[in-house]
Amino acid sequence: MIRHTVTFTLIHPLGSAEEEDFLRASRVLQEIPEVQRFEIRRQVSESSDFTFGISMEFEDEEAYDAYSRHPDHVQFVESRWDSEVKDFLELDFVAL
Repeated sequence: MIRHTVTFTLIHPLGSAEEEDFLRASRVLQEIPEVQRFEIRRQVSESSDFTFGISMEFEDEEAYDAYSRHPDHVQFVESRWDSEVKDFLELDFVAL
């Protein structure tokens, strides 16, 4: 099992309609067949500059690769992520 996480900050003002639209649009990722346990969360700690987190799980590396190549993922990254995310950190974990 792979836990894919990305924490990020948007270019949009906090609480704006643009922020809400981006978060709503990101839910398309949960419809990709390989995605399990999709979650969007808001950061509450003052120790981080990132505002949001998206996490999901994949059964294995093959499922993760299929997700990465999926047209809905590619389109979201190209049409929204690349232009609306100011900064991010991506982490992928497997259990020990």
